[in-house]
Amino acid sequence: YFFTQKLSWNNINKFPNTTFRWIGLDGSSVLTHMAPAETYSAQCRPGELINSVKKHKDVAYTNESLYLYGNGDGGGGPLRAMLERMRRMSNVDGLPRVKQAHPSEFYKKVESSARELVAWKGELYFELHRGTYTSQSNNKLWNRQSEFLLRDAELLSTVASLGAEHSDFAYPKEELTRLWKLVCLNQFHDVVPGSAINMVYRDSDKMYQDIISSAQSIRQSALASVYGAAVAGSPAQASGLAVLNTTGWVRSDIVAIPASQYAQFAGAAAVDSGRVQVRQSDGAVLVPVANVPGFALQQVGVDTDALRTVEHPASVTQVGDTYVLENRFVCVQFNGSGRITSFYDKREKRELVPAGAAGNVFELYDDVPGYWDAWDIEIYSQEKCTELPGTVVVVVDEGPLVASISVRVPISDGSELTQTISLAEHSPRLDFACDVDWHENRKCLKVAFTWDIYSDMATYETQYGVVQRPTHRNTSWDMAKFEVCGHKFADLSEFGYGVALLNDCKYGHSTLGNTMALSLLRAPKAPDEHCDMGRHKFRYALYPHAGTFSESNVVQEAYQFNTPLLELPISDPFASSVLKPRPFFSVSDARNVVLDAVKRAEDDERSFVVRLYEAYGGHARALLTSRLPFSRVCKVNLLEEPMDDGNGDGIEWLKHSTALEVPFKPFEVVSLRFTL
Repeated sequence: YFFTQKLSWNNINKFPNTTFRWIGLDGSSVLTHMAPAETYSAQCRPGELINSVKKHKDVAYTNESLYLYGNGDGGGGPLRAMLERMRRMSNVDGLPRVKQAHPSEFYKKVESSARELVAWKGELYFELHRGTYTSQSNNKLWNRQSEFLLRDAELLSTVASLGAEHSDFAYPKEELTRLWKLVCLNQFHDVVPGSAINMVYRDSDKMYQDIISSAQSIRQSALASVYGAAVAGSPAQASGLAVLNTTGWVRSDIVAIPASQYAQFAGAAAVDSGRVQVRQSDGAVLVPVANVPGFALQQVGVDTDALRTVEHPASVTQVGDTYVLENRFVCVQFNGSGRITSFYDKREKRELVPAGAAGNVFELYDDVPGYWDAWDIEIYSQEKCTELPGTVVVVVDEGPLVASISVRVPISDGSELTQTISLAEHSPRLDFACDVDWHENRKCLKVAFTWDIYSDMATYETQYGVVQRPTHRNTSWDMAKFEVCGHKFADLSEFGYGVALLNDCKYGHSTLGNTMALSLLRAPKAPDEHCDMGRHKFRYALYPHAGTFSESNVVQEAYQFNTPLLELPISDPFASSVLKPRPFFSVSDARNVVLDAVKRAEDDERSFVVRLYEAYGGHARALLTSRLPFSRVCKVNLLEEPMDDGNGDGIEWLKHSTALEVPFKPFEVVSLRFTL
C-alpha cells in the first residue's frame, strides 16, 4: 500500500485522483490513497471531515478515506481535546461517519469492496519543492559517494568472506548495517533535500566522514583478504599496480599514478623522460588500462614507451580564440569564453551544436521563491538569467592520453568558477571538473547545452530505471515540470542519435526544446543562512552516442563516471597467480541488464544476495555466472523473502556449471539468493 498527501500541495495542477492503482515502471501496481482532507495534521474539526467528502475524487468507486490528525512538523501528536472532538463527531447527522482504525483495515476494505479503481501510470510528479534537488550541494555529493562506497564494500566483503577456501575474513555485518542506517538517516527529510537548519548539516558532515572513512577501511581490508600476499603492505613496498573494476562489464580507462610511485615502479628517470604523460594539475603520471573485465583485477602495465603506441592520440590546438579538443571519436571547439561552438562526431559524421547556439553556457538566475527558500524554485525565476562568459582559457594537458583546457568564469565580485575540460584518447566522453568558490544571495547557477536534436521527450534516470518527461510546455502539466529530478544522467535522443549529460552529485535537471540544463548551485537563506556558502568541487560530462537511449550504453557510462577503477598496489612475485582467476561475477547475453549489488543475506551467513535490474525498458534473458560456490539459488523480494507466484521463478540453472539463465521484464528488479 502507498499513502501520501503531498501532491495536494501542487502549485500548478490539482491531482485528479484520491484512491487509485499506481502503476510503476515495470508494470506492477500498488493500491494508493491520498487523504482528501489534504493534511497530515488535521485538528479534528467538522469542516475537515466535510472536506474529506467534498474533495474525494473517486467516491464513485469507494466512499471511504483516511483522515490523519494530530500536531505534526515538530511532534506532539493528537491532543486530548482532539480525541474528544473525534469521539463526539463519530456519528453526527450532516457529518461523515468517522472511526479510529489501523490504516491496513482501510486498505483491505478498499481491496475487497471497491469497484474497479482508476489507474495512474508513471511518476507522481510533485509540483513544489523543486529546489530540494540542488540545495546543500556537498551533502548530496557525500550521499552519492557513500552509496557507491558501500556498494563496493558489500561486494568485496561478500567475496572475501565466502570466496576464499581458507579465508578468515569476517563479514562486517554490524558495521555495514550501522553505515547504511547513517546513510538512510541522512536521506530522511529534511537532510538530503537540503531544507534543514545549519546545525543538522554540521552533524551530517561528521556522519558522512564516518561513513566514508569506515567504508574505505572495510573495502581495503576485504581487498587484502581477497588478494592476499599480492597486496603490498604499503605503497612504499609496492612493485606494481593493479586496478579492480567493480562494474559488471569490460571497461577501459586512464589511471593517474602519483609521480613518486611511478618512479618506484619504472625508475626515477622515467617520469622526466618525456616518454610518459604527466598531468599538469598534480604531476601524476597518466597510464592507459584497456579491457579490464567486470568484477575482476588487472595489472597496469608500466611501459615507458607506451605513448609511442597510442594510435589515435587526444590533442588540443589553439588558433586565436578558438580551442579544439580532439580524438578519434569527436572534435570539440570552444570559443574564448569557454563555450562549445562545435561538437562533431567523427564516427557518425554529425555536428551536434546548431548554428548560432552553444554549449557549456553558465547561467545565473535570481532565485527568490515566494515562501520556502531552500525548498522551492519558481517558474517565474526561469524567465531571465545572466549568462556568465569565461574570461581566461588556457591549455593545460596536450595529450596524447588526455588533452585538457582550463576556463575561469567570474560569477560576481565574491564568487568564481574554475573548470578543467578533458578529453581522453579512448572515449567520446567530454569531462568537466568544476571548482567553485560560491558566495551568493538567492541565486541559482545552471549550465546549459543546446543540441541539434529533435525530441518531444527527454529521459532521466531514477532508481532502477528511467522516467521520460516532455521537452515542451503544451499543457499546464508539461509546464509544471520545468525543473525535474534525475540521478546520474539525463539523455536527449532522437532516431539514430542522442547525447547524455552525466553527473557525479547533481539531481536538478531541465530540458526545454533542444536545450538541456543542469542545476549546479543555489544560495537560499532559510532555514540555513549559510547554505552552500564556500568551496564546491563536482563533475559533469557529455556522452554522445549512436542510436536512441534504449539502444545506447548510457547507464553503463554513468556508472563508470561515478565508479572509478580501484587502484591496488601489488607485489610482483605474487601478482600473476592472483590476476589469473576469472571474475567474481559476470553477466552476459543481455547488455540491458545491470548487476547492481552483492551482499550477504540478512538472516543467514551462508547465503548471499545478488541484485540485478533491467535498465532500458525491454525484455531480456541474462546469463549470470558466479565464482562463489553455491548449492542452490532462489528468487527473493527486496526483504529477501522467497518469491513463489505459482509458476516458478523462471530461473534456469545450467547443468554442470555455475551459470544461471535469468529472465527479465522491462525495468524488473531481480534479487537472487545463493546458498552455499
